[in-house]
Amino acid sequence: MMSIPFFKYQGAGNDFILIDDRDGNIDKLLSLEKIEQLCDRRFGIGGDGLILLQKSAEGSLYFMRYYNSDGRQSTFCGNGGRCFVSFANKLGVSDGEFSFVGTDGMHSGSIGPDGLIILTMNDVKEVKFLDNHSYTLYTGSPHYVSFVEDVASVNVFEKGRAVRNSDMYIKEGINVNFVQSISPSRIFIRTYERGVEDETYACGTGVVASAIANAIRYDDYSGTCNVKAKGGDLTVTYERNGIRDFTNVKLIGPAKEVFAGILKL
Repeated sequence: MMSIPFFKYQGAGNDFILIDDRDGNIDKLLSLEKIEQLCDRRFGIGGDGLILLQKSAEGSLYFMRYYNSDGRQSTFCGNGGRCFVSFANKLGVSDGEFSFVGTDGMHSGSIGPDGLIILTMNDVKEVKFLDNHSYTLYTGSPHYVSFVEDVASVNVFEKGRAVRNSDMYIKEGINVNFVQSISPSRIFIRTYERGVEDETYACGTGVVASAIANAIRYDDYSGTCNVKAKGGDLTVTYERNGIRDFTNVKLIGPAKEVFAGILKL
C-alpha cells in the first residue's frame, strides 16, 4: 500500500482532487472505479474531478491529466486548469508563470497581482448557430449554450440532462449551459456537466463558450465579459477578429486550496 499526498482545490466552487504524479506511478493505481469513489461526496474526498500533474511525453513540459467524477478521462477543464496552475506554483515547478499541455494542446497560466489565476485558452474559430437562442462550440470541451430569460428558474438537471442525452449528443456527450444575458459584457450562467452528470457550481470552458456566444449574439467587440456562476465570479477576455473568430482568449478567476491529506492506495 502506498501513501500518496493529495490536495483539494476549488475554482468558483468547481472542485478537484489534485495529485503530483511527476514520477508517472500513480496513474497506474487509479482505476475508473477508484477515481469515482475518491470523487464521491459521501464515501470519498469529494470533487467534480481528479487531476494529475504529470511530465508530458516530450519531458520538458507538464501534462494535465483530467478525470471527471465518473472516473473517465475527459477533455480540457478550464477551472481545473486554473487550479492546476495554482498547484504547480505550490509544488515549486512554477514561479507564477506556467506553461503546460492539456488534451486540447498548449496552455499558459499566471498568477495576477490580485491573486487571481489567468489561464490562456485555445482560439475559437467555429461557432454553430442552432436557432434564435442556442449555439454549440468547442472551447477545450464541447458546449451547448442556450439563452434564457431567467436562469434562476431553470431546472438545470432536468433540461440539461435531456439535451446531453438527446440523440445528437448521447454518444460523446455535451456540456449544457443556460445563460441569462444582462448586457454585452455581463451574463449569469448555470451548467450541466457531462461526466459529473449534474449541475456544477461553475464550468470554466462553459463560461468561455457562453461569453463568446453572448458576444456573437450582441455583435460585441469589447473584448471582455464578466460572468456570474453559481459558485462565484469569473472574467473572460478575448480579441475578436471576425464574426466567429476569437483569439487570445483568457479565463480569469480564483483558485484556492481547500485542504490536503494522504491517500492509501
